[in-house]
Formats: sequence, structure tokens, C-alpha cells
Amino acid sequence: MPARGAAQLSRRMGQKKQRLLEAEQHPSPPDRAQTLSPLEPCLRPPATLSPQRSIYFSSPKSHSAQLGSEFFDQPAVHLARAFLGQVLVRRLEDGTELRGRIVETEAYVGPEDEAAHSRGGRLTPRNRGMFMKPGTLYVYIIYGMYFCMNVSSRGDGACVLLRALEPLEGLGTMRQLRSTLRRGAAGRALKDRELCSGPSKLCQALAIDKSFDQRDLATDKAVWLERSPPGSGEPAVVAAARVGIGHAGEWAQKPLRFYVQGSPWVSVVDRAAEQNART
Repeated sequence: MPARGAAQLSRRMGQKKQRLLEAEQHPSPPDRAQTLSPLEPCLRPPATLSPQRSIYFSSPKSHSAQLGSEFFDQPAVHLARAFLGQVLVRRLEDGTELRGRIVETEAYVGPEDEAAHSRGGRLTPRNRGMFMKPGTLYVYIIYGMYFCMNVSSRGDGACVLLRALEPLEGLGTMRQLRSTLRRGAAGRALKDRELCSGPSKLCQALAIDKSFDQRDLATDKAVWLERSPPGSGEPAVVAAARVGIGHAGEWAQKPLRFYVQGSPWVSVVDRAAEQNART
């Protein structure tokens, strides 16, 4: 063999040995069918679950804003005022969430209150929720067709009636529920301020009925209370006489109804009480 040909052959053999040596030191990846690139999505579940929480479940709207049992454990008058500005949330069966800021309440302080369903210490199957732990719902029916929602407070037979909300989220659904359930004026479209401006109206708008009686507002998955948004500030509060309790003697005039002054969502405005609050 000529010297030039022998030299070329020797060079090629040396290159081949070098490639084999590099292959042993840096093995090529397995077949693509067995291993996916880190840049490609993996459709199979991971071998172990990561302890980190997904960013999609850590928004400020999470249940960290939900108010617990300690919030409700205060006397009825204090709780009625504390409710103002907080947000009531209702989750429907299809996952839709409805929200409204509480702007009007009434306190019923217990057996001595002649306007309370628990007056004289009366305990019945109907009003049992008033005697259960603070935060228990007491839902009753009036006129055979409308519902009212109360929340028990500290003290046997004491509770707070939720009278009005400022609708915040799900107004279209609220309007549909109100239009379906209300009597009369069926052809007229409801204005936003009419959706929840009364105890029975807000129950209609949130699809609250007797099945919610005796539920715990601190732990329920379909209805709960959230803290008012940061920066909301303390609302100016008017204390006035309660509505529709003329039979209750001197208790009819006690200022146990509380509402946010100037709110257009309130059910009944008491000009005299507002004037007294200014003086």
C-alpha cells in the first residue's frame, strides 16, 4: 500500500475511535418515544405531587377572606353594625358566585325584645336557629311565599336580620332570579338598586330559601361572609327604628336598625334619624 493511502486510513481509524470514545462518555438520549424534552408538556401525571400551590389558587379572592365563627360571636347590636360593609357570597349549584355588600341590618336582642321571634324565651322548631351558636342562619317564611335571612349572635334568642345589599357580582343572575320569583310587575325590568333592597328581595336575588335554615355561615360552602375589601373605610352609620314591627310597643321605636348613610341600596331611609345623627 502506498504511504499516502496508509496515512489516510490511519487517520480515519483514529477519528472513528475518537467518536466511539465520546459516545461512551456522553451516551445519546433514549428513544424520543420514551423521553420528552423539558420544553414539551407532559400529559401524564407526575410521579410525585409538588408541595407548591398553583398560582391559580392563590388569588386574594380565596377563602382566606372568609369570616370565621369569632366574627359572629358578639352581641346582636354590635354584630348588626359590624355586618355593614362586609360582603355576602352565594355560590349556586353551577358554580356561579353572587356577591353583595351589606348596607342595612336590624338587631333582635333576645327574649326581652318584644319584636323578636324569641320574645319571652320562646323556643320552637321554627326559631331554633336563633338559639344555636353565633353564625347560624335563621331563615323563615312570611306571607306564605317570601323568605327572610337572619344570623344568630351571642346570647340565646338573639340574631341580626340582613335587610339590604349593594349588588357587586352576578347582577344578571340576580335579576333573572328576582324576575322569576317576584309577584306582579313581571314585564318591567328591575333596576340595579331594586335587586336586593329589602330582606325578601335579597333572598330572592341570592336564591336563599328555607333549606338554608340552621346552616353555619362560617363553614358553609354555598353561602358565606367575606371581609370588606381593603381600603373600604368605616361607613357612616345611621341608627333608626326597625321596619314593620308596630305591634312591639316601646320596642318599635328603639334604634336597632342600622344602615350606611347615603347608600342608594338601602330599603327605607329615615330622614329624621339621619338629621339626629348630624346634630
